[in-house]
Amino acid sequence: MLITHDTRCALDTVVDLVNTAPEDDATPDGLADVAALEAFVRDHEVSEVGVLTEFDLAAVRKIRARFAAVFAAPDARSAAMMINELIAAAGTTPRLTDHDGYDWHVHYFAPGASVADHLAADCGMALAFFVVAGEQERLRRCEAPDCRHAFVDLSRNRSRRYCDSRTCGNRLHVAAYRARRKEAAG
Repeated sequence: MLITHDTRCALDTVVDLVNTAPEDDATPDGLADVAALEAFVRDHEVSEVGVLTEFDLAAVRKIRARFAAVFAAPDARSAAMMINELIAAAGTTPRLTDHDGYDWHVHYFAPGASVADHLAADCGMALAFFVVAGEQERLRRCEAPDCRHAFVDLSRNRSRRYCDSRTCGNRLHVAAYRARRKEAAG
């Protein structure tokens, strides 16, 4: 599957957005306030965003939950339905642009759109490409029991199981190794 630069950026953005949600009552919200949303927008180089407000923060949190549902979708039909709703609500207006030193690419949000509509349109379209390509199963959640972070499995053989093999994957492999050693020792 060919993934263009702008699609990859949108995928990284939607994964990071979903992963800002608290996993439980003890975990802080990664979008705790408008300043955190501003940092998120800046760090992900989300273009054409004006002054952000509490209204924007609430709207982005709402679409974050809707994107999280896409990653938990049991099948392509369910994912497609959710993505269609996100994209339609954003009022997409595809247009070609070549800003900030990037070559021609497509923005799906309407000029002047809110940050929530911008994310819903561009990130929704990036996820839609995976459903269209029959690759919805690549939109995953980490299999570590204490981590449910979202990720996109871009491995060649679709075998990635953890959001980060250096943390979640290694931690589980070390625990399994220790359990085997303990059992062998008797």
